Order: sequence, then C-alpha cells, then structure tokens
Amino acid sequence: MLQVGIEDLNVFGGSTYLDADELASYRNLDKERFSSLLIKGKSVALHYEDPITYAVNAAKPIIDRLSEEDKNSIELVITCTESGIDFGKSLSTYVHEYLGLSRVCRMFEIKQACYSGVAGLQTAVSYILSQASPNAKALVIASDITRFMLHEEGETSQDWSFAEPSGGSGAVAMLISNKPYVFQMDVGASGFYGYEVMDTCRPQPESGAGDADLSLLSYLDCCEQTFLEYCRRVGEADYLSTFDYLAYHTPFGGMVKGAHRTMMRKMTKSDAKTIESDFVARVMPGLDYCQKVGNIMGASMLLSLASTIELGEFDTAKRIGCFSYGSGCSSEFFSGIVRPQAKKILKDHGIAEDLNARYQLNMDEYHNLLRVSNCVKFGTQNIDVDLNYIPSIYQSVSGKGRLYLTAIRDFKRIYEWV
Repeated sequence: MLQVGIEDLNVFGGSTYLDADELASYRNLDKERFSSLLIKGKSVALHYEDPITYAVNAAKPIIDRLSEEDKNSIELVITCTESGIDFGKSLSTYVHEYLGLSRVCRMFEIKQACYSGVAGLQTAVSYILSQASPNAKALVIASDITRFMLHEEGETSQDWSFAEPSGGSGAVAMLISNKPYVFQMDVGASGFYGYEVMDTCRPQPESGAGDADLSLLSYLDCCEQTFLEYCRRVGEADYLSTFDYLAYHTPFGGMVKGAHRTMMRKMTKSDAKTIESDFVARVMPGLDYCQKVGNIMGASMLLSLASTIELGEFDTAKRIGCFSYGSGCSSEFFSGIVRPQAKKILKDHGIAEDLNARYQLNMDEYHNLLRVSNCVKFGTQNIDVDLNYIPSIYQSVSGKGRLYLTAIRDFKRIYEWV
C-alpha cells in the first residue's frame, strides 16, 4: 500500500506571550483550582497578527525548504480554522498568495471547531491516496487565534474567567505527501464519532459561548467512543501497550490529564500509581508546547503531536495514538508511526527556540493590546495598522522576516514582510 502522511511540519506560536500565573494572580483566580489546569502561558495575538499571518509564518519555513519542482507539486491548500476573517473568502487564498504557490491548485477552508485541523489532514491524506494526481503534495494549515477585547468603558467582550488564561493563538502547518518523513499514517486505522451537542460555539466573531461542563462530558464520551471504534476497525488494540505515546487535543493540560485517567481506568483497569506514571511517560511530552501556547483550537492536537515528536524518544520507529475533538461535535482517534528522522526535521525549524524567544508581555502591555485589537475586529472595512503602537514589542519582532497585517482597504487585507 502507498505510504502517506506528514512530510514536514512546523509550528508558529506567535510573537508574544503572557505568563499564566501572572494573569491568574491579576484576575484573582482561585489558585488551587488554577494550578490543576496545568497551564504555564499563552501566546497573545498582536493587533497586526491574524489567522493569515499565523498560517503563513508557520508554513513559510516548510515552503522555503522545497525545490521549485516540489513547490509546484502542491496542488491542494487547506486552511482549518474557527477564526475566519470573512463569511465567504477563505484564509487559503491569502496564504496561497503570500507563499507564492502555483495557480494550478485547489484552495478551500474547513470549519468544525477544534476538529478542523485533523479534518484537513485526513482530507489531504485521502487525496494523496487516491492517486488522482501522482506525486502531488498538499499543504494543510490549522490556524486559530483568541482575541479578548477591552472596550473603552473598561468592560470586556468575554467573561474574565478560567477561559482567558487558556485561550491562545498559533498555527501548525503540514506538508502531506507520499513521503511521510515526520508522521506515517496508519491507513484505515481510525475511529470517528460525532453528534449534535451545544457545548461550546462562536455565535459572534470575537466571543464564544457554551457550557464548559457539557463540553468536558462530550470530550470524555468521544474519547472513549472513538477508541472503541478504532478497535473495531483495526482489530485488537490495547490502550496501554499499543501506543508508545498519546497526543490529545488540549484545551488545557488538566482536561487531558482527566481524560487520560478516565481512559486508563476504563480500558486497562490500571491503578492510580500506574496511571500517573503512564501520564508522565506517554502524555506529558505532548503537553509541553500546549502549556506554553494555550488552546489553539483546530491546531491544538497537531501542536501536541509536534511536542511529542520533539520531546519524546524516537531512537526507533514508534507509534503515536492521536485523539482529536471539536465541539458541536466531531471527533477521531487515529494513529501513525514516527521514525528517528522526524526529530531532526522538526528540530531544524527551531520551534522550541522560537517559543522561548517570544516577547513576554506585562499586564499593562497586555491590556493595551486588548484595547487596540478592537480596531481590527471582524468586519473592519478600512484601517491603517500602527505596528509601532507598543514600540518595545515591535522592536523585538522586527527583522525576523515575518508577515504582518499593515492595512485594510475596502475589506481587502494588506500584508508586509517585516
């Protein structure tokens, strides 16, 4: 059978971040409850960053590695997001333009809450497997941002709650092909499950709504049912021994720890000590980047996958089990093989170094960003974006060769490489 999967993968975790403990203290959140969330920090989108700049900045290092022939073999560009900037025009068109890709290309967008990134991955995998265009490649980018906004009267567009410390911004770009150097899909080894539930949603462009408790219950239900369906499709699989690592969709670390504990109890009848040690060994490597970037919705499970590959031990080929959940809901458990070469491919992108080099915001700078972000909210028709609004931040990001939003003219977004 034809091999297929992720040929290359890169993460863009933004230009700035906020320390989660500092934010929690400032908001007077319950310290004991907050510590159980396992959150360290969150990337914060600048007012001149949006899902398009995140997507392009994640994908460009991948494109720059390709020969002109390989670059022109990209015949499919899929963007995956719940942070779109237009009801009709997809992010993929801007992404395609600023990456300089061939016009012989299909472009479209997928929306299904936090499941969108895996939906894009599986769509691209199916295209490669079809051999409709032999040796073609697909570019799939999951890009999502969270914008909390502070209005002039001092009120916010969202409740100041435990959602704020976990809501991050970021993008994961993947090149999908018949050369799965990073992650080889176990073709057909997939269990999916879904139904209508009003757990969380975005009825307005800049704010979410829903029931956090219902979302947790739906997440746990889908985690169990997708794995059971996986077992029905691929034969006997053991949750403890079949997978060397597990990468979960990560709204926040505490939710993943609870889900893993539940699955281990139900599927393996393990005791508390075994569950804790297993969590540290197989799940924690995938939480590291998520704890630093926050919940990036459609890209969260893929961020966990990247973190697992970078921080796990892959001296030999090892299997990762992956669980993706999107509110509303749609979910999937699938698996794939990672070989030693994958670590070098990701390491060469300098993902960890870029995350560590982000500018740390203080609370005054953070609140200034909340105020100015209102000027680029969904539906903005015309504006010149002041990149130097907070000079210290602009000085920290200039010269890094990143794409930023500089203006909007009659709804058309204009970007420049800085």
